[in-house]
Amino acid sequence: MKKIYFLFLLSFLIMYSCKDERIEGIGVENPRVNFDINAVPYAKLSTYSFFTGELKNLVPAPKVIPYEPASSLFTDYALKKRFIWMPEGTKATFDGDSKTLDFPVGTVLIKSFYYNTIQPGNTTKILETRLMIRKSSGWIFAEYLWNDGQTEANLVSGNDFTSGSSKNITFKKENNEILNIDYRIPSEAECYACHKLDNKPVPIGVKPQNLNTTYNYPGGVKNQLQKLVDEGYLVSYPANIVSTVNYKDTSKPVDIRLRSYLDINCAHCHQQNARCDYRAIRLSFNQTTNLTNMGVCVLADEPIDASLERIITPGNHNKSVMSFRLSSVDESKRMPLLGRTIVHDEGVALLNQWINSLNQNCP
Repeated sequence: MKKIYFLFLLSFLIMYSCKDERIEGIGVENPRVNFDINAVPYAKLSTYSFFTGELKNLVPAPKVIPYEPASSLFTDYALKKRFIWMPEGTKATFDGDSKTLDFPVGTVLIKSFYYNTIQPGNTTKILETRLMIRKSSGWIFAEYLWNDGQTEANLVSGNDFTSGSSKNITFKKENNEILNIDYRIPSEAECYACHKLDNKPVPIGVKPQNLNTTYNYPGGVKNQLQKLVDEGYLVSYPANIVSTVNYKDTSKPVDIRLRSYLDINCAHCHQQNARCDYRAIRLSFNQTTNLTNMGVCVLADEPIDASLERIITPGNHNKSVMSFRLSSVDESKRMPLLGRTIVHDEGVALLNQWINSLNQNCP
C-alpha cells in the first residue's frame, strides 16, 4: 500500500513539476523567459518572467543579463537597473565604438527606475519599467507603471501612453537634501523624441564605448562586452574601443568626464539626423575632441541675452548658454528638455568646472 501511495505521489509531482503555477500555495519558478514576439507587449511585466522571486527585487532570470553604462543618464536622481535579454541562438554584432550594438529581432532592453530614499523612512520604490523590444519592423516602446504595493507593473497604453503622466514623490539626495518632485512618466512621443535617429526609434546607452567597463556579476567582476560574448549574446568586439568613463570618477581628466556626461545626456539629440540636428553642436563622445563641436566660442542658435551669446564662453560659465540651460527648470529654456524636471547639481558643477578651466580667447 505504501509503495502504491509513493508511486502515485511521485507521478503527481512529475506531472506538475514542469508547470509554472502554484501547488498548495507553493510557488514553482519557471526559469525560462516567456516571450512571444507576436503577443508582446504583455499587459503585465510579470508575464515575461524576466525576474525570479518577488518581482520588486528585480532578480534576473537565467540569460537576463544586467548591464550599466560607464556614465548614466540623469533622470531626476532616479536610480536604474538595466538588463538585456535575447532569444536563444541569436547574437548581436559590433558596428562601431559609438554605434548601438546591432541587436537581433526579439531582443528586449529592460530598464527600471527607482528611488531608495523615499520619505519618510528611506524606503525603496520602483516607479516605472521601460522596455524596448526589437521587432522585425524595428524597435517599439513598452512602458510599465508599478503599483503602490510593488507587486506588479502594468502596461501603460491608450490615452495614458499618448499623454504621459506624473507621480509625486519625496526623496532624499546623497547630500541629505529632501526634494519633492512630480516625477514624469513619459508618453510614447517623448520616448521617441529622445530615441529617434534617422526617423526611427533606437536605443541610446548600449554602445560599446559605454559598455567597455567592468561589472560585478554574481559570478565575479567581468568586462560587460566580454560577458555578452560569454553568454552567447555578442559575436565579438575589438580590443581598442575608445570608451567613455564614469563622469563621477574624479581620478579621470575633467574634459573626459564632461565629454562622457554630455554623450549620455545630450548626444542622442545633438547629432546628425536626430532631434536637435539643426543645432550648432555635436556632443557624441567621438566628436567632442573638437572644441568647436562642444560649442566653445560658438554663437548660440538662440542667444538668451547680450551676456549669453556663446554656447561656451571660455573661462566664464556665467556667460555660457550651455551652463544656463543645464541650470534652468523652465521648459522653454532648459536642456535636456525631456527626462528631467529639476537641476542636476553635480552635472552643472562638472560643466562649470570645465568651462572655467578654459583659457583661450574667442575671435
